[in-house]
Amino acid sequence: MKPRISMITLGVRDMKVAINFYQQGLGFPRLDSPPEVAFFNLHGTWLGLYGREALADDAQVTAAGSGFEGFSLSHNVMSEDEVDGAMAEALKAGATLVKKPQKTSWGGYSGYFKDPDGHLWEVAYNPLLWVGPGD
Repeated sequence: MKPRISMITLGVRDMKVAINFYQQGLGFPRLDSPPEVAFFNLHGTWLGLYGREALADDAQVTAAGSGFEGFSLSHNVMSEDEVDGAMAEALKAGATLVKKPQKTSWGGYSGYFKDPDGHLWEVAYNPLLWVGPGD
């Protein structure tokens, strides 16, 4: 069986703004891709950006939506200082602070921001469990 990779695709309103946010603002490495989509390698998965209307049309659903979408994405780092640093980078790049980084009930440290399209991201440090590529 060939190895498989999961991909998360976000519908975005302005491709140029979204690409700039993820590539320049957060430093995600962009892969070669056609102009109507952008792919980023996230060490074990890919992030795809696609026009919101086009993505909704592809799934045959309405593009209307607001509020909590029922999920969040998570960026896991190796220390509390890295959480603070990643959050600062995201805010500098145009993210909106949702929850300031703080100690969690489960023993970690995390905070939340929304990207320019309102997608909810958690930046987290979990000292009890490594979430990332294996050895």
